[in-house]
Amino acid sequence: MKKIIAGLFISLDGVVEAPDQWHFPYFNEEMGAAVDASFSGAETMLFGRKTYDSFAGAWPEREAAGEEDAHFAKMLGDVRKIVVSNQQLEFTWRNSEQLQGDLVETVTALKSEPGDGKISLSGSVSVVRQLLAAGLLDELHLLLHPIAVRKGMRLFDDAESTIPLKLVSSQAFSTGVLNLVYAPADPPADATYDDAKTHQS
Repeated sequence: MKKIIAGLFISLDGVVEAPDQWHFPYFNEEMGAAVDASFSGAETMLFGRKTYDSFAGAWPEREAAGEEDAHFAKMLGDVRKIVVSNQQLEFTWRNSEQLQGDLVETVTALKSEPGDGKISLSGSVSVVRQLLAAGLLDELHLLLHPIAVRKGMRLFDDAESTIPLKLVSSQAFSTGVLNLVYAPADPPADATYDDAKTHQS
């Protein structure tokens, strides 16, 4: 079964919107390696329309320019790209297609295809939320920036149900950014304040 991995830039107060407005001062070689790792080996990428438009508006030109990030741009161009949108889309970036039908049903079918490849997401918060809620996301990679943005969309919206996660790995960069990898977890056991007091010194 294929693994679905989502990567997001996120602020201390949970904002994931418009990272281009606050993220770049923290980008260094450590973060570049982490971003590369989240995409490396991906057979397919899932996008929301806004994130896809952002990628398609930048990376084909960077590939054509042949500068130092051209290898990454070529990888993005070569990979299969599936875009989630309620509007009919037309594409000029190669290997792009629109998701047909229900998101959860389609992604479930993608995961069940033969092989153990990787399906990656970058940004695309609405898609990430839906896959988390459906239990389809295998890993959530968060690059937590030491800044409170204080406005903009946050990763988790208001909802009745909780989403338990477990920390798989963590790494602190020299910039203060934390590279955090989470995976789905079983719901925690019921506990009260009296239970917590037993752990106080």
